[in-house]
Amino acid sequence: MKQKQLPENAFTELKEGEEYEPLMSPKQQYREITPWSICWGILMAIIFSAATAYLGLKVGQVFEAAIPITIIAIGVSGAAHRKDPMGENVIIQSIGACSGMIVSGAIFTLPALYILQAKYPDITVNFVEVFMASLLGGILGILFLIPFRKYFVKDMHGKYPFPEATASTQVLVSGENGGKQAKPLLVAGLIGGLYDFIAATFGLWNETFTSRVCAWGQTVADQAKVLFKINTGAAVLGMGYIVGLKYSAIICFGSVVVWWLIVPGIGLFFPDLTLPAGITAAQATPEQIFDYAKSIGIGGIAMAGIIGIVKSWGVIRSAIGLAGRELGGKAKAETDVPRTQRDIPMKIIAIGSLVTLVAIFLFFYFGVMEGNLLFSVVGILLVAVISFLFTTVAANAIAIVGSNPVSGMTLMTLILSSVIMVAVGLKGTGGMVAALIMGGVVCTALASSGSFITDLKIGYWLGSTPRKQEGLKFLGTLVSAATVGGVIIILEKSYGFTSGQLAAPQANAMAAVIEPLMSGASAPWTLYGIGAAIALILTFCRIPALAFALGMFIPLDLNLPLIVGGAINWYVTTRSKDSALNKARGERGTLLASGFIAGGALMGVVSSAMRFCDLNFINPAWLDNNWSQVCGLVVYVLLIVYLTKACLSARKEL
Repeated sequence: MKQKQLPENAFTELKEGEEYEPLMSPKQQYREITPWSICWGILMAIIFSAATAYLGLKVGQVFEAAIPITIIAIGVSGAAHRKDPMGENVIIQSIGACSGMIVSGAIFTLPALYILQAKYPDITVNFVEVFMASLLGGILGILFLIPFRKYFVKDMHGKYPFPEATASTQVLVSGENGGKQAKPLLVAGLIGGLYDFIAATFGLWNETFTSRVCAWGQTVADQAKVLFKINTGAAVLGMGYIVGLKYSAIICFGSVVVWWLIVPGIGLFFPDLTLPAGITAAQATPEQIFDYAKSIGIGGIAMAGIIGIVKSWGVIRSAIGLAGRELGGKAKAETDVPRTQRDIPMKIIAIGSLVTLVAIFLFFYFGVMEGNLLFSVVGILLVAVISFLFTTVAANAIAIVGSNPVSGMTLMTLILSSVIMVAVGLKGTGGMVAALIMGGVVCTALASSGSFITDLKIGYWLGSTPRKQEGLKFLGTLVSAATVGGVIIILEKSYGFTSGQLAAPQANAMAAVIEPLMSGASAPWTLYGIGAAIALILTFCRIPALAFALGMFIPLDLNLPLIVGGAINWYVTTRSKDSALNKARGERGTLLASGFIAGGALMGVVSSAMRFCDLNFINPAWLDNNWSQVCGLVVYVLLIVYLTKACLSARKEL
């Protein structure tokens, strides 16, 4: 049987007149929406919504469910001997992946209502509020993204790395084959998965290496506020390889500017500055100063969003024009559009967006603003504008680095919402509830749009029908929103968000920001302005502002591995004078990096399940020992050597 594999131009920019031909031909029909794919997709959405919600609230980390769901879909399809299941597997993954996007939106904001309720008993929270905020936000994010699908997945083909989509696609393709491609993917998945699992579950080595392992490094961190910090995980290394050297370097440079220039600068020139942690800069650690300085990154991300809207105005205008033509009955016939490029008609998107915004307005008017028309109008305008503005930002971030800065964008939303709502007269506990519900809707919308672009890119590479993916995304959102709403309430009643048993770090941060703002305190506007100015300067210099701003916002230890992976990519693809050999090595690396990501994600689920069952094998005393970091660095170097050698061992196709 002939092996299925992605075309040679799957990851490269297309030449003039060149077309990308997916695995599933646009000229044929395939099984996609079936009772099998719908039932398994719903089951995956329920299971992973509950699992990711618990983990996110317990330890503050939300594992990405798309890859584990993809692997499970392949497994159950194989066990049931489904014929040509690729189309169905894409649908299962697309429905199931709603879990991660809804959870990210919900747990970052809505538990803050319970946290504030402990201090202000007059605040009430119920299932309907949590459910509606998650559901309406998710639907809005999907509707706002669909008009941009063609731009991100087709027009920008080969220009964005899409690391997570790449990994999921490689898993789906290899699952169909079980041969040439599957073997290196499986080996890399086992190595990467076991590597991350051993570190996370047994703590044989520290997952982070810092310059504090040496006495002088500790002194430099304490006195000069300069710190070197790198995550030694396999999944993050694989992500860096797929992102590539160009974007990795830009992201890392943004991180270096904040961590090695701005953070030490604050410590040196503003030692008496009081930080949000309640201590002065002179007393603070570099991490505590960064928690303050990363507001520069938030300002940069916000400005990158505005710039993105300006640059994408042609796309937006085209989408609006298409909607207008469809409403007027002048649109191009559906039969003229290839199956793989058929979206939900713009007429339905336009009407659906309007209906959703009306539903959000009614939700605000009757359920949040207590019948105040002015507050409700201002609230819906803020949600609509901010959600639309940041939709492209979320999609861009996922396309570039596979990480959505949704917490930063939500924080900006909360601050803007609070300032404006206070200005129109909504203050106190009512203002806190309103701002957090609005933030929950926006956060879920942005998480949805970011996650959904991954699904659509997978579908584009493989040849799925976009309209079918888009339609069932609403079903997955409904199921996930109901599940997450129930889980949040159960966990609050079981543990409480103020007991210390559930960390809920993002929600606690949101509560800490909202409370003073609703009492008349100011936001760090100067830092936001600096970030916005940096984004403008970078854009003028033709440097991707969003990538740089992401580097300023995401912690240093998660950014430095990207440049390591990107450097390996550059090294293995430039060693030979034979371009075909370099290409084969690069493709082998993409396969191995995808295995690292897939293995890390899958074992993350296993590790999470063990935590849920209170199975803890970590010795905190060992992890506090500097030698655990040294061990982590040693095995990390061995992992780098393995990835490099495995890539260089590839042979070109004859």
